[in-house]
Amino acid sequence: MKSKVSLSAGVLLVMSIVLAACGGAPAAATPVPPTTAPTTVPPTTMPAPQPTPSRPAALKVTQNATLGQFLADDQGRTLYMFLNDTSTTSTCYDACAKSWPPLLTQGQPTAGGGVNASLLGTTQRTDGTTQVTYNGHPLYYFANDAQPGDTKGQGIKQIWYVVSPAGDAIKK
Repeated sequence: MKSKVSLSAGVLLVMSIVLAACGGAPAAATPVPPTTAPTTVPPTTMPAPQPTPSRPAALKVTQNATLGQFLADDQGRTLYMFLNDTSTTSTCYDACAKSWPPLLTQGQPTAGGGVNASLLGTTQRTDGTTQVTYNGHPLYYFANDAQPGDTKGQGIKQIWYVVSPAGDAIKK
């Protein structure tokens, strides 16, 4: 009986040594990537602006009690300016443009009620699309604005602002 126990203990010892020599040591735990905040914008209930419009963009003036009058597209979606754009050339591409889609147009944009047509213009984006400008500022939507008239992008990072009918940033 003693020899069977010794033999079993010996076999276990030899197997442990062989496994250790062959790299049979317990495997290290698989690293788990750190949890980070999502970089994409969650879907909204309002349809996203057309990436390649089939008609000229149309602007109008809308308002709310907090900001007063500001620019929107013809469907009432709020338009923003990016203070990092220092000329009519957009600097918002890639991840920026996913959160802040540009207002694109096919042809010359049109001015609706309250919009100064002489301040409307366009600029060519690096992908060949045409973006609407107002008073020399490229215009953008904010992807988290779910309903017409939403202004959830107002003041983000102190560089995104709704646009007044005069073409200035509203910094309220």
